[in-house]
This record gives sequence, C-alpha cells and structure tokens, in this order.
Amino acid sequence: MENYERAIRTLEYDKILAMLAERAPTEGSKELALALRPSNSPDRILRMQRETTEAKAIQTIKGMPSFGLIKDIRDAADRAGKGAVLTPRELLDIANVLRTSRSLLEYSRTDRRGATSIDDMFERLIPNKKLEDRIYTAIIAEDMIADEASPALSDIRRKMRAANNRIKDNLQGFINGGSNKYLQENIVTMRNGRYVVPVKVEYRNEIKGLVHDTSASGATLFIEPLSVVEANNELRVLQVKEANEIERILTELSGECGAIENSLDLNYRNITELAFIFAKSELSFRLDAVPARMTGDRKVNLIRSRHPLLDPKTVVPVTITVGGENGTLVITGPNTGGKTVTIKTLGLFALMAQSGLHIPASETSEMCVFDDIFADIGDEQSIEQSLSTFSSHMVNIVGITEKVNARSLVLIDELGAGTDPVEGAALAISVLEKIHAVGALCAATTHYAELKAFALETDGFINASCEFDVNTLKPTYRLIIGTPGKSNAFAISSKLGLSDEIVNRAKELVSAENKQFEDVIARLEASRLEMDKNRAEAEKLRREFEEYKAVNEKKIADQLAIAERELEKARAEASSIIKSARVTSDYVMEQLEKVKKERESNNLANALEESRRNIRKQLRDSDASVNPVHERVAEDYVLPRPLKKGDDVLLININKKGVVLDAPDKDGNVNVQAGIIKTRTKVSNLMLLDENKVTYTDSQKKQMAADKYRVTVSRDFKDEIDLRGMMGDDAWYMVDKYFDEAHIAGIHSLRLIHGKGTGALRNALWNYLKKDPRVVSYRYGRYGEGDLGVTIVEVK
Repeated sequence: MENYERAIRTLEYDKILAMLAERAPTEGSKELALALRPSNSPDRILRMQRETTEAKAIQTIKGMPSFGLIKDIRDAADRAGKGAVLTPRELLDIANVLRTSRSLLEYSRTDRRGATSIDDMFERLIPNKKLEDRIYTAIIAEDMIADEASPALSDIRRKMRAANNRIKDNLQGFINGGSNKYLQENIVTMRNGRYVVPVKVEYRNEIKGLVHDTSASGATLFIEPLSVVEANNELRVLQVKEANEIERILTELSGECGAIENSLDLNYRNITELAFIFAKSELSFRLDAVPARMTGDRKVNLIRSRHPLLDPKTVVPVTITVGGENGTLVITGPNTGGKTVTIKTLGLFALMAQSGLHIPASETSEMCVFDDIFADIGDEQSIEQSLSTFSSHMVNIVGITEKVNARSLVLIDELGAGTDPVEGAALAISVLEKIHAVGALCAATTHYAELKAFALETDGFINASCEFDVNTLKPTYRLIIGTPGKSNAFAISSKLGLSDEIVNRAKELVSAENKQFEDVIARLEASRLEMDKNRAEAEKLRREFEEYKAVNEKKIADQLAIAERELEKARAEASSIIKSARVTSDYVMEQLEKVKKERESNNLANALEESRRNIRKQLRDSDASVNPVHERVAEDYVLPRPLKKGDDVLLININKKGVVLDAPDKDGNVNVQAGIIKTRTKVSNLMLLDENKVTYTDSQKKQMAADKYRVTVSRDFKDEIDLRGMMGDDAWYMVDKYFDEAHIAGIHSLRLIHGKGTGALRNALWNYLKKDPRVVSYRYGRYGEGDLGVTIVEVK
C-alpha cells in the first residue's frame, strides 16, 4: 500500500480521483471516489471492471439514474433505533433515501435486458412507500410541519388562527379608533410571544394593560391591553399544545424509522455504492474509455493509449508494449519529446485498471496485475535532508531494488542522471539488470548512449524512442518500439543558429565509437521512416481495394438476387400460363364435343350460347389465376408506432415503397409519395419499413439512424433540465424537445428546474403542461427535490 500511495502522488492518480469525484452524484459516492485505491486481487479487479462496464451499458440504454442528492442517514437511523427523536430535517433525509430507493428499483426493473452483476444491488433496495408518504405529508420543510400531520394538530391550528384573528380585531380598534393618538406607530407587534401595541411613554396611563418591553430610547412602551390578555393567554396555551403535538408526531415518525433501522442503513449503503459505480461509468464516457483486458501473462500492451489528463483534442495516442520476451523498455529521445508522459501513462493506466476504472485506449489493450508499482519520476531534491537531485533519486532507487519482485512494475525517469555520465550510465545498467533479474516489468527513460547499446545487445531488453522532427524542431510524441532515439543535438543547435564552425568542431570531438553508433541509429531511423511511409501507402491502397471490392461485390450480389427473383417470377408466371392454357384448351375441347353431339338436336342454339358463356367464364378465371390483384399481402401486420411525416413505408396493395408526406387525419387517411406518384391511402394499407433507415437530426444538425439516435439520447439523457433565466416560450421549446427525448429514453419521471423568483416562468410552464397530452401529472418538488424551485412531471 505504501508503494501505491507514492505512485498515486507521482503519477497524478489523485487528479483522476478528483475527476471521478466531480461526476459522483452523492456526498457518499464522492467520498468513495476520493478513497478509491488499486487492488492486486485479480477477481476483485475483474468484478470492479465488470460493474463499470455494465453500468455504462445500462446508462447507454436508460440514461443516468437519479440519486436524489441523498444525505448520510446512518447516524440518524442509529439514533432512531435507540429511541431518540429525530429532527424534521433528519426525517426528510430519511424520506429522500426511501424515495430514491423506490425510484432506483423502478429504474432497474424497467426495460431490463439480461442479468448484470449490479442487479443484486438494485434488488437489495427496500422501499417503504407508506413511511415515505407519511413523512412527506407531515413535514413540508425542515422548519414547517403540515396541518395534515395529524387531526389534533389541524384542530389546534384552527383554534390558533381563530384566537389570532380575535386578538388582531381587538387591537385594530386601538389603531383605527380614538386611542391611536396615544400610539407611537399604528401597528400591532409582538413581545415575548404576546401581541402588544407601541404606546408613547407619556400616555402610559391612558391604555390599561401589561408592559412587556420598552424601546432603546425609552420613548415607547410595548403594552398588552387588558382586553386581549385572556385571548393571548389562550393563544399561549394553544402554542404549547401545538409544540407538544409536533413533538408527539416527530416521536411517532422517529419510532417508525427506528423500526426499520437496518433496512435504512442497507438502502443508504447500496445507493452510495450504485452512485459510485455510475460515477465510474460517467468518467468512462468523459474519457471515451474502454475496459482493459486483464491477462494472466506478465505483459502490458496499450494500443493507441491517451493520457487522460492531457487535452483530448491535442493528445497524441501512443502504443506501449512491455513484457513477454522483453520485460525492460529503454526509452530515449529529446527533452519535451514525450518520454516522461509515456511512462506516466503506463503507470497511470495500471493504477486505473486495478481500481476498476476504464482506460482511454483501444479495446484490444491488455494489462496484467501488479502487486507493487514503483515510480521515480521528476526532481525530488530534498533541502531538509541535504540531498542533491542525484542523491534523492538514488534513495528512491535503493528502496526500489530492495522491495521489487516478479509482480512489480518499475518506472524510472532519467535513470543515472545528475552525476558523471560514465559512472551514471554504468549505475543505470547495473540497476536495470537487477530489476530485470527478479522478473519485474520496467520502463526507463535515458539520454545515455551506453544504455541504448546495452538494450540492443541484451536479451529481455528493448529500445524505444520518442520521434522528433528535426525540420520543425518539434516532437511528434509518437513512440517507436524497437528503435533507439538519436540525440539530434547537433542538428537542433544548427537549426537554432549556432555557427557551423562550432557545430563541426563539436562533431570532431565526439569519439569514433559514438559517432559510428549515432550514424547507425540515423540509418535505422531513415530506414524506419521509409518503411513507415511505404506501409502507410500500402495500407491506404489495401483499404481502398477492400472498399471497392466490398461495394462491387454487394452490387453484384444485389443484381444476382434481383435477377434470380425475376427469373423465378418469370418461371412461375410461365408455368401458370401453360397450366391455365392447358385447362382452358381441355375445357374448350370438352365444350366442342358437347356441341358436336347436339348438332342434330333442336337445342343446338341454346347449347352454343351456354358453351360461349362457360368458355368466357373459364378464360376470366384463368386470367385471374395468372395475373391476380393483391388487395393486401400482410393481413396480420400491425404498425409498431403511429406514422409521422418522413417515415419510409410500403404500399401493400401495389407493393411499392413510399414516403409519408404528413400525419394521418382523424379518418386514418394519409398522403404518400411513391416515386413520381402522389397518392392518398388508408393507414391500414401501409407497412413501416426498417427504422434503421429512418433518420433523425441531432442538436448539431447531423443526420443519424434512428437506432443510433435512440442509443445516443438514452446514454446522454438526464432526468432533469435547467430552464432558469429563460422566457416562457423559449423554456417550453426546450421542454417540448426534452419530452420527446424522454420518450425515446424510456424515462417517465422528469424534473424541470425553473427557480423560485417571481414565479412567472413556473406559471408559464404550468399553463403549457396542463394542455400537453403527453403529461400524466405534475407537482411542486418536495424537500430534497428542489422544493418550489422545481416541477416534477410524470409523462406517458
């Protein structure tokens, strides 16, 4: 754990946790996010990865579930279980947990597509609609108990209102009558919970009563007239009764909560865990990440990996491979070329994958499980301990070499730097040999040519380089596995304006061995660039050929299918014609035979006429069998949804495709454009074609297939929309589209955030809602939902 904690700071994993916490919908899930640490148990890692993947799949279909901004109720539930009386705020928090439990259970059971590992968490939720409704009915806000909380409270408050009115009416006589000249102000106020009037001190004897207070200047006395003393006494008695009844109600509700203490605790824990899992799903969407394939082999293969803390618009994907035959990766290249980012990406992805988080890389990327991750990156010079940069790094290296084992990942930046180059290179080689000998995977960056040569000559070691464009003096941030990096110091210096005399003299000072080695690297780099160029051209030609081949094969297949269908149709028609002709000729011959027998008979004329009628009828029947008129070919077909403008349909009676021009009228008639023909037909004569071919327009004015649009809407859909600051018409335009997206996503309970303010926006929305046929019901938000600042809408 100590090694993980050091790696978490060095590799900036804490920033990933901060990103995760930002997406956590509850306070408890934020705490879980910030406390998330990697596991070294393969089973637990696979379970956490599976939970994130399944939550992402569910969110893609149904959208993000609502977690109700729940508070931690465990302490309140525990005290209720011990007989304590909870405050209204605590009871409302418990009701919110019960409401959220119920809504999450409904969310889980709606449109469920196969079993998942997080279904058990949903099913462990225990709603209690009766207690939830009792609390919400009794408590309006944390400082307000409803009259409906009990019949006794309702009766007490009715009497209090009556007493208040009697007192105010009595005192109004002082304000409006002849006694008002004795008053400092014509108002009724309160002192010590009793109604009084402000009397000028010089007239204290003019109004008989009890003095309850004086002003700071002493010029005003607050007197309770004798005429209202009895009414004030009655009011105080009623207030005491009210307080006692409220205490009784809170005690009763607290007792009911205490009776289900365990289920409340379980609900909170399960909701918090689900919120945490869906926060990981949200982060996966944010990073465009995928689950890593966890392998039992000691290797890491990251394909097109992107560091999650870099700008996704500019980050360059890198492919990093270490393990298997080559357990140690030696990365070289210029400063600011991406070496450090590469090893940080490797370490950060290991921490993320072992924490159950998805990684922003290709789906084919593979990771193995590490027991320890050691990272020595950056300048950790210690002034307090009088350590130089080199000494500080060596302290870390000593700790690594003492603790490293075959299941460790070691990341070292600028190994051996900060001291004499010869000794530093020798130390670096020795350290890498030690790490490699114990079987740990290692990635180290360096500028030493000795390490490049060592990696070329030693089994189990492999070079990699960060590509640098000498012409532009900029790194490309591409990692090239198998090729050591060239220093490029002379080329860069020359490009920056250093005189040729100085550069040439520097080249002369380089030893023959180093010069030869750098020349070999330069030739290898040139060969690699040429090979990359040829490979890219070959790949482009291959893709173009495959696309051309696929298109033409489809055309040929379609034409063969059409030809086969036409041939089969022609065969059937020819067979039918021959059969009909044979039957007709047989019938005609039979009729002629009958006429022949009747030649000498007096009935010849009648026989000829009857034969003509029979032959005509037989010809009509034969024609009907050869060229039938199909009134309807799908008698049992039912439209899957109402037709709308733009739908692709099939006109059943003529077997021709068309497009719906407008919505059907009340009689079920609709206009359809079929080729150059515009016709009006019944809805029952139309068959809706494959909806995958129907397109929708998204918010960026892009066309997409209906099925893809549904997935996109469901994945991104939230159960609330913020309308604050909008005018009524503009807000309704957004709500109207929002209702359509809710229907597509399959969400029925929605939260419209309009704020409190003057209430103008809320009133405008309510006027629209009462007329909208999609709306089943709407109401103010309750405590925990936004109170009067939101409207909760149930839609069909």
